Amino acid sequence: MTRWRLACRAVGIAGAALLAASAFTPLPNALHSAMAAEEQLARADAIVVLGSAVREDGVLGDNSLRRAVHGMVLFKRGLAPLLLLLGPPATAQGLSEAQVRLDLARTLGLPPAAILTDSGARTTHEEAVASARQLIPIGARRVLLVTGRGHIWRASRLFERQGFTVLPAPVDEVAGTALSPEGRLILMRNTLKEASARILYRLLGRI
Repeated sequence: MTRWRLACRAVGIAGAALLAASAFTPLPNALHSAMAAEEQLARADAIVVLGSAVREDGVLGDNSLRRAVHGMVLFKRGLAPLLLLLGPPATAQGLSEAQVRLDLARTLGLPPAAILTDSGARTTHEEAVASARQLIPIGARRVLLVTGRGHIWRASRLFERQGFTVLPAPVDEVAGTALSPEGRLILMRNTLKEASARILYRLLGRI
């Protein structure tokens, strides 16, 4: 057997072992817990809601809606005087996630003067830069940052690099304790995706 075949067999065995461990052991739950960050709710200068997804028909995706509603609830609780909603254009008509969120906030009775939007950022790094461009000139440096629980650590580091003091306000976008094989596989996929993003951002010198 050639070295190439041995290597392929080893990769196949390792992949099968990882799949089995992901589906039938608590490994995904442990990894997700280790990578997540706890919330730190306190008074801030602004609440920043990171983007996720909006459909072509202008309907917010599940995670985007969770983040937006959480940010609006924090605002309603009086934890900050400003709410910054992010999210890029996603439809052929140029409708942005930020605009859809703004419309929702107005429908729910939030004061328009307290809401800021930005639809130019497409990555977490770009969102941090865009947020700094809007908030720091007006003295809003202490922010409640709203995003997925697994994403909050990386996002916080990026915002800190821009001069913010970050209070994590994460949202549970997937079940942190998955009990079924399907749930564990979904949790492992999301965890590995975030781990890869952290490695990339470290290589780029952004965190």
